[in-house]
Amino acid sequence: MVTCTNDDSNNSANQIKIFSTMNQKLIFSIQLLTIVLSTQLHAQTPVDVAESTVKVNILGEEIFYFGFAEGDKLIFNFEEANGKEIKEVEIVEMPATSRFIDYKTSRINKTLTVPRTGIYKFRFTNSAGISAKLCKYKIQRIPVGPATQNFNCTVYTGTGNDTTYSTEKEEYLERTDTVLTNYQDRLIKLNTASSPAGNKSTFNFILPDNVIGWSFYLFTNPEGQQAYEEANKKFLVTEKSVIAKFPSYTILTALALNKPISINKPQTGETINYWIMEGENAELFTSGAQFRYIKKGKVISDYSRMDPRKGSLFFCFSNDHPVSMASITAKISTVQVNETLQTRDVKRMQVTTRTKMYLKN
Repeated sequence: MVTCTNDDSNNSANQIKIFSTMNQKLIFSIQLLTIVLSTQLHAQTPVDVAESTVKVNILGEEIFYFGFAEGDKLIFNFEEANGKEIKEVEIVEMPATSRFIDYKTSRINKTLTVPRTGIYKFRFTNSAGISAKLCKYKIQRIPVGPATQNFNCTVYTGTGNDTTYSTEKEEYLERTDTVLTNYQDRLIKLNTASSPAGNKSTFNFILPDNVIGWSFYLFTNPEGQQAYEEANKKFLVTEKSVIAKFPSYTILTALALNKPISINKPQTGETINYWIMEGENAELFTSGAQFRYIKKGKVISDYSRMDPRKGSLFFCFSNDHPVSMASITAKISTVQVNETLQTRDVKRMQVTTRTKMYLKN
């Protein structure tokens, strides 16, 4: 008869525990190995990205884009359907890094490792041959791991704005100076209409630079002089603030500035013909030929505002009286604005709208 002691019972229990622990570790190791092998096998399975056939015309180019994840393998297969060579096939990591290029080829089988997540351009270029090329291609990717298994390779486009700044020199008006000038006073004497020397006379003048307006007053007798002086005196009584700033201000410079004025015109006295004309017409006037004029009149006195003109201008006069000589006085006033320009740096903004490609991952 054999009797079991407590020590034998304890040893059996310990052996059972050890066996159970070893069994659990073995199961865990098998499960871990299964996961690793499954992951590696899964990662090595190519994922189709695109497969198509395109026609590349003579001197033509076909371009398309796909996105890839960092660490993935890019598998590119290419074949010209008729075995003809195409001029160039290139794979470019955008924006401008060429990852693969081949020339005069009809077949390609290439695998690339993607260094960083981004957009890749595939470009087929045909030469100046006699026919188009029919290009078959297939693009696949081997994900680096489960995280990129479902990577979206589609490239999307949208519009965005690029803003640039530049500094340019700009002219600006620092100040303006207004100059009022009683420009000329001329006394012109005219022979009779029957005089062998002729009954015509002219004088020319050139307006100062930057004139914005000018005016004149003509009179043939003392009454015309008196009418001007009385009108000028009366007018300036109400213009004291302007005179303080412009001491040479008169009723004629006010007229040149297009202000309304009034000067009485004598009703009796010598009547003279006058014309205002540009340079070449004065000679025609003197010779008796046809001429063009800006303004004319047959007056004892007259006044008017005139617009500025470049070059020589002429006052031309004639006396129609057969026996009496005549004289006429011409007063001319001008208003000119002198501008002082300076330069400064100006910052210019330029906004350019562009098409932008992007991935949605």
